[in-house]
Amino acid sequence: MKVEREIAIMKLIDHPHVLGLSDVYENKKYLYLVLEHVSGGELFDYLVKKGRLTPKEARRFFRQIISALDFCHSHSICHRDLKPENLLLDEKNNIKIADFGMASLQPGGSMLETSCGSPHYACPEVIRGEKYDGRRADVWSCGVILYALLVGALPFDDDNLRQLLEKVKRGVFHIPHFVPPDCQNLLRGMIEVNPEKRLTLSDINRHPWVTAGGKGELELELPMMEVVQTHIIPSVADMDTDVLQAITSLGCFKERDRLIQELLNPNHNTEKVIYFLLLERKRRRPALEDEAEQVVARVRAESSDPPRKRVDTCLNGAKSLQYAQISEGSPITPRRQQGHQNRRGSNSSSNSNSSISLQPPSPTGMQIPQRASSSSHQTNHAGSPLHSPRPVSVAAPPVLQTVNSTVIPPPSPIHLRPPQAQEPIEPPTISIAGLCEKLIKKLSELQ
Repeated sequence: MKVEREIAIMKLIDHPHVLGLSDVYENKKYLYLVLEHVSGGELFDYLVKKGRLTPKEARRFFRQIISALDFCHSHSICHRDLKPENLLLDEKNNIKIADFGMASLQPGGSMLETSCGSPHYACPEVIRGEKYDGRRADVWSCGVILYALLVGALPFDDDNLRQLLEKVKRGVFHIPHFVPPDCQNLLRGMIEVNPEKRLTLSDINRHPWVTAGGKGELELELPMMEVVQTHIIPSVADMDTDVLQAITSLGCFKERDRLIQELLNPNHNTEKVIYFLLLERKRRRPALEDEAEQVVARVRAESSDPPRKRVDTCLNGAKSLQYAQISEGSPITPRRQQGHQNRRGSNSSSNSNSSISLQPPSPTGMQIPQRASSSSHQTNHAGSPLHSPRPVSVAAPPVLQTVNSTVIPPPSPIHLRPPQAQEPIEPPTISIAGLCEKLIKKLSELQ
């Protein structure tokens, strides 16, 4: 189930520029994901309101996106649906990457096969239905996003979806003269048809435009295989069943028997790295019953199928973290995360090199993301030059096709939707019991 995969992936990621997952509630019909609250809305709406950004502001956003994406890639996670609609802004205008519904784990040496994403931001090899490297696909999408930030329009666009896909596959686009020359070089290196010639995140991090203004290079993450310490698991009985279920949900370890065999292997491997990452997440943020249980029980009594919090069923997590013997080939003395809790609220565009010591079928067409209408950050973007339509199938033309080549000259479609002033709102003071009651009542009403 795709939602279960999304939940497992979000548990693997803890970064100041990635939207955090707090809790999961469920009933017989629905899953409810309780996500980190961000008040600034979508980057898309911000761009619609302001038009094209200055190179300085675009660089700030871009560095935060690259920092978060590098963290994901270091954990073998590829987003595969990067676009301004999936980039949220917090109260201090910092980026939060959201919507991991199309994300996938890509273990070292493997390639991805599912063609998915949004046509305007998808790379040529994905559109052609070829096997592809998800990391390089994400770089292409970042290039399109950077172009949109600097130009206020998309590099590839057409009212006809088939024509749009052909333009993407050819990879020919025009960069306006007002884009700085060094940034033009960066854009052409990222929006490169040949994935082998496309810039990597390391190349981007060293690029003069990215490091301009005294910012310097971002401190990129090392691959998780080099920094996550794993231990020998004595037997199946010593495995954490919650963590095992989460790994199975990722979808890339389809044979359960083989997965268990690799977890019991005395050698350091990808399966064990993911296991101990998830085990550490469970240790730091266990899913326990709500504190205000009396309030919860009262609200549940008012509904025939109330949402219930998904809690950990395996309670021997502390015991599982005391595996004595380190796996063969595991990092012996990995660096521990520095200021882990502070990083979640960090406003810096760069992040620490955070190592963790843990004790513990050929695609027939692109899958285009369709999110539930209840998603907190989805808004109607019809009429905007930056909108990437979400049709059900790539064979059918998208519903929203009012896209122009630029947003600068008047009359501009970017003004079709009048900007709404956002007044600062003082956060209300509410008790835990009251908050739980309001949350569960609201979830019950949504059924």
